[in-house]
Amino acid sequence: MNVYGLIEQVGEVESVRQSDAGRELRIRATFTDLTSGESIAVNGACLTVREFGLGWFDAAAVVTTLERTTIGDWKKGTRVNLERALRPGDRLGGHIVQGHVDCVGVVAAVDRAGDALLVDVSLPASVEPLFVLHGSIAVDGVSLTVNELKPGGLQLSLIEYTLRRTTLGDLKPGARVNVEADVIAKHVRRLLEPYLREAATLNSLTDFSLEH
Repeated sequence: MNVYGLIEQVGEVESVRQSDAGRELRIRATFTDLTSGESIAVNGACLTVREFGLGWFDAAAVVTTLERTTIGDWKKGTRVNLERALRPGDRLGGHIVQGHVDCVGVVAAVDRAGDALLVDVSLPASVEPLFVLHGSIAVDGVSLTVNELKPGGLQLSLIEYTLRRTTLGDLKPGARVNVEADVIAKHVRRLLEPYLREAATLNSLTDFSLEH
């Protein structure tokens, strides 16, 4: 699926159970025109609507999804950011977000700076090269801008509107969040990998020859 990282509403996990479909979630939401099989981003993870009714929908997460997202942490009462798939002709207000979570980050610090909330997020070393200063990032499905690059992670600057309309205002040190890098960065990295490996090999050979 593709979305813009612009949260439509905050839902709430009503129940969690294990079924043949995986970890099945019932989520309270006020959408009135859902259809079975449509995709919806729940805290940035693309899930499929299995069933729905007035004020709720069911979705399930399989083991691979649980391994790379925070869904396994969710329980009754967990608040989640919701966004449905974009439609042709929609304004591009955020950035292209696919609902394919790249890693789970950990909130390292939360500090108030005037009218903004500064949030430091620690990231696995494998994904750090995908982020650039003032580049795009999706955190729990919210389209944000990288405010600062830091050793082992990055910093976000959250405005009042974001704090009021999403779950990010609830973040505290130690919280785990779903992180998705900009899709363009991922494709560029993939295209460059063979050349980076070749350069690394040449550097190793050069170092070896200099030492001997």
